[in-house]
Amino acid sequence: MLASCVPEAPSGQPAPEQPAERPPLPVAEPADEHPTTPAEPQLRIGLEVGAPSATIGGGDDLVITDPSGARIAAVPAGEQWRVVPAGSGIELQPPSRRGPGRTEMIALMATDSRDVVRVNGRTYRGLVEFVRDSVGLTVVNRLFLESYLAGVVSAEMGRRSQTEFEALKAQAVVSRTYALRNLRRRAALGFDLHAGVSDQVYGGSASETPEGREAVGLTRGQVLTFDGRPIDAFYYSTCGGRTADGVEAFRAASRPYLRSFADVDQYGEAYCRISPRYRWREEWSGDALRTTLRRTLPATLGVPPDRASQVRDIWVAQRTGSGRVGQLGITLPADHLMVEGRVVRQVLRPASGDLLRSAAFTLTASRSGQQITRLVAEGSGAGHGVGMCQWGAVGRSRAGQNYQHILAAYFPGATLQRLY
Repeated sequence: MLASCVPEAPSGQPAPEQPAERPPLPVAEPADEHPTTPAEPQLRIGLEVGAPSATIGGGDDLVITDPSGARIAAVPAGEQWRVVPAGSGIELQPPSRRGPGRTEMIALMATDSRDVVRVNGRTYRGLVEFVRDSVGLTVVNRLFLESYLAGVVSAEMGRRSQTEFEALKAQAVVSRTYALRNLRRRAALGFDLHAGVSDQVYGGSASETPEGREAVGLTRGQVLTFDGRPIDAFYYSTCGGRTADGVEAFRAASRPYLRSFADVDQYGEAYCRISPRYRWREEWSGDALRTTLRRTLPATLGVPPDRASQVRDIWVAQRTGSGRVGQLGITLPADHLMVEGRVVRQVLRPASGDLLRSAAFTLTASRSGQQITRLVAEGSGAGHGVGMCQWGAVGRSRAGQNYQHILAAYFPGATLQRLY
């Protein structure tokens, strides 16, 4: 059942103001005659690091080359080979014959450039490289940015209806901006970006949808800039009705375009109220809480496990300007611990072991003597709250806003610019 209530202001905070509607961002076009208009960049996406082995093939005809680009083998359509670490290099293992020998690196591509490369049962555009790392194999997909985005947009946003299409276009611009801003972020590992949630979720060609590809195509080359550079294009699932300032989640993210505001419509209702994560509840028994803290406090604050299990009280000590938890207090027998808001979600994990959904929550503790017997967190939203709320973008699209309006709302002061 979809939530429909207006988000309440946190205790002690004023009711959220309704922001003035911002005009849509115009697209600044590159001059065609400009000699330095950049071409579409290529990316290197880290699919795996330290993999013990990999399976290639099983789909289209593939070609394998060595570091010099020389062809060393071909994988027939439908046939599967294994790639394994061997000493300081890599070895190819065909199913019923001897392989081409050991090499330091291989690149895998489809014989027909319109086809895809299959690795571990997943399909990818471009080519896939295998490099020996200190533990096993590093697997990297090298492809053009727009092809990468086709595998990101729907993986991040899921299938969307026509009334939600503008949210996909907004996601395409934000994901393109994120990728360009963070090029070479993982250079020490041999690629630009991870394929998972630590950067952007990238599912290869299998995650593409027709509407996702269309959203990428219609926004081709468009990025958000500030002072001529791609912005820090943060995004997340659900804001719960109010976004967060950049510094609430990221210490160095004091940016004029990353500011907290009430993400509500003209009736005061949150655009993201359609999200299944709009409101949530987590509960810990006393034993479950102590088990959690024995695992999380040593990792985040260096507290010894036996001391972490002696928790006597836990409470919200401070809130941020957006109403999220800015500091969490934990009482131990001899003193109090103060957990900074940026790591609260890592410390107070639910039984699943995942991060707590957001830092926008209230706490209720039940006690018996000096022991907590039950702790309940009631919260709103999912994610860090900085930048674009994905479910808010969907709600805004349903309300008739185009992607330029959506981007102007979440990144005020940024410029929408076509780079190529």
